[in-house]
Order: sequence, then structure tokens, then C-alpha cells
Amino acid sequence: MHVPVAIIGSGPAGLLLSHLLYVRGIESIILERKDRAYVEGRIRAGVLEMGLVGLMEKIGVADRMHREGMIHEGIYISINGKRHHIDLKELTGGKTVMVYGQTEVTKDLIAARLRQGGEIVFGAEDASLHDIKSNRPYVRYVQNGKECTLSCDYIAACDGFHGVGRQTMPENILKTFERVYPFGWLGILAHAKPVTDELIYASHDRGFALCSMRSDHVVRHYVQVPSSDRIEDWSDDRFWNELRTRLGEEDAALVNEGEVFEKSIAPLRSFVAEPMQHGRLFLAGDAAHIVPPTGAKGLNLAASDVHYLSEALIARFMDNHDELLDRYSDTALARVWKAERFSWWMTSMLHTFDDHDAFDGRIRRAELDYMMSSRAGKTTLAENYVGLPY
Repeated sequence: MHVPVAIIGSGPAGLLLSHLLYVRGIESIILERKDRAYVEGRIRAGVLEMGLVGLMEKIGVADRMHREGMIHEGIYISINGKRHHIDLKELTGGKTVMVYGQTEVTKDLIAARLRQGGEIVFGAEDASLHDIKSNRPYVRYVQNGKECTLSCDYIAACDGFHGVGRQTMPENILKTFERVYPFGWLGILAHAKPVTDELIYASHDRGFALCSMRSDHVVRHYVQVPSSDRIEDWSDDRFWNELRTRLGEEDAALVNEGEVFEKSIAPLRSFVAEPMQHGRLFLAGDAAHIVPPTGAKGLNLAASDVHYLSEALIARFMDNHDELLDRYSDTALARVWKAERFSWWMTSMLHTFDDHDAFDGRIRRAELDYMMSSRAGKTTLAENYVGLPY
């Protein structure tokens, strides 16, 4: 079987790419090693830049997002219990963000793709990519115990950090850059009313905390924990008490407890792989880069990759132009590294690194104090938070 574009991975990146190609009449098939229930159940980010919102509108899959999502015009920064407001809309000339869970984005994209007759092969295990330097690469995979082969013109690896896409890149071609942070985020989902109308990013001597939401009755909260901590170390009561402490006395009174129905610890790292293409293989999303979640850039970076890659593939198939495909990696990486810088900056500024009395700790506090006292500093944060232009 042959298809113009084989897409590995049915996360938002792969699904968005398939949709963007579909609206221009370009066929693709998505191969996903997990089943549909697993893919739709993965808990991920929930802050969407307007660029991603625009892509959802462009492919006609934005109705539920606009109906259930929440437009946020600002965020709060809390410093040892004192809360400050960052007016994103005013500082950026009208730009905002949308709070809508990545899980819901994925559900919407899968439902729409299947409704259109698009093919998503769930349970496609042991995928391997072949002849990526030739004009006719192909993918081998196993489904229901049967080995299958899919030939194509191009392969888009949207298969995450541990996927086969990046592993197929030649070692002498690929360069990786990484920073692993000495802490993680303990996150919960709970049935409760949000603390405030917008997200609170809290920097406290005991560590970072974040109060977020998925709806007006489901909250997503996080606290910074040592990398060695385990879920078993954290009872629900301990979590709620620690969250209140890091918010400070005034905001602690606003915390609404509720049934915790999901709890996990996520490590934090910054990672970039270069280049994002080789031959007929193209990487997008977590296959090529990871950001700490502090800047809310992971899902949004995947969307910008897909924007560039879809435009390049459309130019190739519709106009027989290769220039955008040839420049895809350089174009995508220019935006990736700016988002990596912003996510590193936010993480460094808001978290503790066990050096409260050391020079670096004082510098981080001075950086935060300057940012909050300067319109230029706040504007820098706001411009990056709402998303740099594609």
C-alpha cells in the first residue's frame, strides 16, 4: 500500500498534520502503537497559544474548544505569598491564551479525522522506518500479529521522545542538547472549583507551585518536588497543605479541595535534537524537542512544527516546490530555541535549586523582582507566553 505521507504517532502533532494535509487534498495515514482509549486518556498540557487555536479553526475542529475552553487574558505571579497580575492582553496588543486540555484537543482531532474517513491505524506495533534517503521510503509495522508494509513519499515522525523517528536518524548526523533539572512536578487533577479566574505561578522559598484548571469544576495543580520523591510519599492531605503554604496565607484561603482522581510526578528536562529532518524523514513535536512545562510550550511547539511542515508538504505536492521542505529544520528550530530559552528562563526564575543563600539563588530572585517591577520585563514575559508568531 502507498500513501503520500505516513505519519507516525496520533498525538496532537500527527493528528493536526493529517488534518492540515486533508484540507488541501493530500492523503496521509497515521500509525499509532497504542489503542485509541490510551491515546485519548493521556493527561497533558492545557494552555493553547492563539496560533494553535487558529490551526484548529482552519481545519474546522474548533467548535467544542470555543464552547468549553476558557479565554485567559492574563496570569498571576505569586512571590512568597504576594500575588501580582500580568495582563497578557494589554501588554501584547490584544493577544490571549486558551485554557483547554490537550486530552480534549486529541479527542476532538481523532473524532473529526475518523468522521472524515481518515485512516488511523491503532495498535501498529514495532514500527521501523526504511530507505529514508530514497524517493520511496517505507514503514514496516505489526498489527494483530501480522507484519505490514506502508510505502510513502515522506515520513513525518510525530511519535514522541521515545519514538522510532529520532532513533532512525543517523548518529553521525544527529546532535542533541539536554538539561535535566534536579526536581519534578507533582501534579493532581481534582473535582474542585479553581482558585482564581486565571493561572497562578507561585515562587516560594519552599519551592514552585502552579494553580491551573481544566474547567470551572476541574482543577490541575502542581508543586515542585525533589526528583527522588515518589507518589507514595504524597498523601492528598499533604499535597493540599503544601500547595496552600506556597501560595501564602491570603491565597491559601481560596483553595478548594476536592476528590483527587489523577496524581503523577513528571520530571523536568530541556532537550533539542538537530536537525529535524534527514532525507524523506521529518521530526515534529516531542520527537525533536522537550521543554519544561513552566512556559506552557510543549503542545504549542508541536503545533508550530506542524504548521511549518504542512506548509512545506503542501508546497511540494501542490506546486512541486521543495524550498520549504529543504528549510523545514532551520525554520522550525529558530522558533524551538526561542521557546526553549523562555521555558528555561521561567523554570530558572520561579523554582528553587537548594541554594537559597548562594549567589545563583539571589540572582534568580533579583531577576524575578526586576521582571515584576518593569513594564519591559512584563512585556517580555507576556510576548513569549502568548506565543511568538509563526
